Amino acid sequence: MADYSRYSDADLTELLRSGDRFAFTEIYDRYKLILHNHAWNKTRNHVEAQDAIQEVFSALWTKREVIQIGNNLSGYLYTSVRNHILNLFAKKQVQEKYINSIQQYSQQKTALTDHRVRESMLRDVIEKEIAELPPRMREVFELSRRQHLSHKEIAAIMGTTEQTVKKQVSNALKHLRSRLGLLQYIYLLWMIRH
Repeated sequence: MADYSRYSDADLTELLRSGDRFAFTEIYDRYKLILHNHAWNKTRNHVEAQDAIQEVFSALWTKREVIQIGNNLSGYLYTSVRNHILNLFAKKQVQEKYINSIQQYSQQKTALTDHRVRESMLRDVIEKEIAELPPRMREVFELSRRQHLSHKEIAAIMGTTEQTVKKQVSNALKHLRSRLGLLQYIYLLWMIRH
């Protein structure tokens, strides 16, 4: 059997192209440690470095008949390892962006859900307080704030004076403000305008 360790890179490349497994083994033995160190210097991770070497040598064997190595086998192998690592980094960046976007969406969704729950609870409290107003005061309030009718229109509907309507709305707002507190009262004013 021939001593493959004496062959040049160009000779090994030609033998590899013809399917010589011993030539492939010699190339692997000749470059695996150097390429592993090169990959480790780029990744600082032994597993990723080992994966890069395996991928490069696996591709070297499977594409041996079509790859264009030229006369610089070491340059080809170094470039292959570098490209593999660059692809790995690009995939990691895409994964990190994807994970970050999912986390941000999740946080926004939680905040939005929390906001909606609080808004719903606040609406319920306000609706309960409005429902507890005296019947006539509640009716005037709802016509004014929800139906957006003028005091004159409400007075005509209810058969009373504008002054009475104005007083009923004012009393309803005072009552609600005292029962709800300032923040809930402000929300009430916002809610009835939208």
